[in-house]
Amino acid sequence: MPDTMAISTSKPDRFDRDGQDQLIDVQDLQAALPGIRRLRNWAQDALALQPGESAVDIGSGTGSEVFAFADRVGPTGTALGVEPDPQLLNAAERRAKQYESTAKFVSGDAYGLPFGSETFDAALCERVFQHLTAPARAAGEIARVLKPGGRVVVMDSDWGTAIVHPGDRGVVRQVIETMVAGTTNPFAGRQLAGQLTAAGLVVDDIGSHALIQESGIGAGALVARVADMAVARGAITEPQRDQLIADLEAGAASGDIHLSVTIFAVLAHKPSA
Repeated sequence: MPDTMAISTSKPDRFDRDGQDQLIDVQDLQAALPGIRRLRNWAQDALALQPGESAVDIGSGTGSEVFAFADRVGPTGTALGVEPDPQLLNAAERRAKQYESTAKFVSGDAYGLPFGSETFDAALCERVFQHLTAPARAAGEIARVLKPGGRVVVMDSDWGTAIVHPGDRGVVRQVIETMVAGTTNPFAGRQLAGQLTAAGLVVDDIGSHALIQESGIGAGALVARVADMAVARGAITEPQRDQLIADLEAGAASGDIHLSVTIFAVLAHKPSA
């Protein structure tokens, strides 16, 4: 369970300057992860934007993929990012000016995209569905704003695929179950294809990538935090938690450690009328 995969689920309680900077730094760190970069490259290639087209990134963060959209659609196209968090939105707008990009950003969320129907040739939505209580509603919004023939890539984590090794299997199972219980929509990844199909889209391809935490990090802050949560809910004991952390640290020292979660990416299109 790579630390940087779950940091996005916890934002600073107070958005003072330090909190804002931390949130932006986390977004940048995630974008730099090799696994995230490979998935994003796959998504960009799959969407195959052409000059003059229109594209939207739903949950655009600090805007990296919208800037890539802008490069592909050129000055005659439209590249838009939708982001509910005002700090991330402001950061993206600042960067657009800094990069002299034609990318634009608007406030909004996946439940109510601030656009008319059949607006975009392409859409991207990355690691948003795991935070939604009504993901089917978001899938319907994506279908609504796509033009006939428009395509979309939706990608998200599936915390049911999390692997923690080494450690007692029973203890590890309880820690992973605690992570699942603490996520709004923990099995988002495996449900994407069905939700997009139910929204009237046609699935063209499904990809996946396991995000693997670097072995040198050891147990990492995320596993330690979730293990503490497992103790608090009575799923494991304090000695079991301590032994798990010790096992993971020993595994890191010997090279026998694996912490990962799998992200699934679905490419779909809206049928032509």
